[in-house]
Amino acid sequence: MTNQFDLTDEQRQIQEMARQFTADAITPHAAEWDEKHIFPRETIKAAAELGFASIYVSEESGGIGLGRLEAALIMEAMAYGCPSTSAFISIHNMASWMIDTFGSRTIKDKYLPSLITMERLASYCLTEPSSGSDAAALKTRAVLDGGHYMVNGSKQFISGAGENEVYVTMVRTGEDGPKGISCLVIEKDMPGVSFGANERKLGWHSQPTRQVTFEDVRVPVENRVGGEGEGFRFAMMGLDGGRLNIGACSLGGAQRCLDEAIAYTKERQQFGKPIADFQNTQFVLADMATELEAARALLYLAAAKVTAGAPDKTRFAAMAKRLATDTGSSVVDRALQLHGGYGYLQDYPIERFWRDLRVHSILEGTNQVMRMIIGRELTRQ
Repeated sequence: MTNQFDLTDEQRQIQEMARQFTADAITPHAAEWDEKHIFPRETIKAAAELGFASIYVSEESGGIGLGRLEAALIMEAMAYGCPSTSAFISIHNMASWMIDTFGSRTIKDKYLPSLITMERLASYCLTEPSSGSDAAALKTRAVLDGGHYMVNGSKQFISGAGENEVYVTMVRTGEDGPKGISCLVIEKDMPGVSFGANERKLGWHSQPTRQVTFEDVRVPVENRVGGEGEGFRFAMMGLDGGRLNIGACSLGGAQRCLDEAIAYTKERQQFGKPIADFQNTQFVLADMATELEAARALLYLAAAKVTAGAPDKTRFAAMAKRLATDTGSSVVDRALQLHGGYGYLQDYPIERFWRDLRVHSILEGTNQVMRMIIGRELTRQ
């Protein structure tokens, strides 16, 4: 009876491969990356050797062609070591997937080979200084000029900005609203592309975040992904998968902190015995574990729906993202509390996960927007 909820042997192998890579290449270095704001490009590139740069890029295009559940397993495993690095790899995958799924053969051949190996890294550019949750109000404009688009505008909070070579960018080519938005692939070295200062963030210190500015950037028409006016639809479809991955990153980080809390409370003695022996501690740990498993079950179900193209996939992706990211932050917060004053110190990993996971309820659509999506879908039925 439980077989329908079990991972397959292949999925377990993928999960174990990601866990081993994390244990060897990420976990031992994550604290230093965070403290010194190091962008671990070589480690990220090493992930590409396992296929983790093209998880759901088709095999025909050189990717490994897996589903969204397999992607979630990989992201969850890597986030156990560093949520920031895992999330960066998720964003690169989302950009590569958009090119593979909606792009012409010309643009696929132009970019995918180097993205699959991570010789070049990709950013996803939707958010602007004046349009966050209201993404369809974006103002970055691309005007057709012969065989090129002339692009002007800016994007805000772009992961990898300044470091990455490729920017999958939503621009306005037509009327106001979502139907006037198209998708262009813009390169770092194109004249007129510039970057703001690296943002000083609460967490996610292992990846740079900057504003990207476009001033009369000439982008070849062949760099358009799909047709004019299709960009917003592509962006929203990409976010279904991105939300799952961010939720998975929260699960992985929270699982690490739960494991750390269990180990710490079994060792830490107060009043003559380990604090794990106190019923209050056991109740807190029990709630943390239960809530984490419930969020994981919903996220895996949503991942299967997105892979299958189910009619309710967007609603389930929003539900899973909302629950997994809120639960992740709550679990980490309680893990820090169980560590007492030591949890507040950088000598222990908990405070880093507390900072890294906090942003997950904001990006890829705030959790308030997730509730809007869920409620809208429910009331349309």
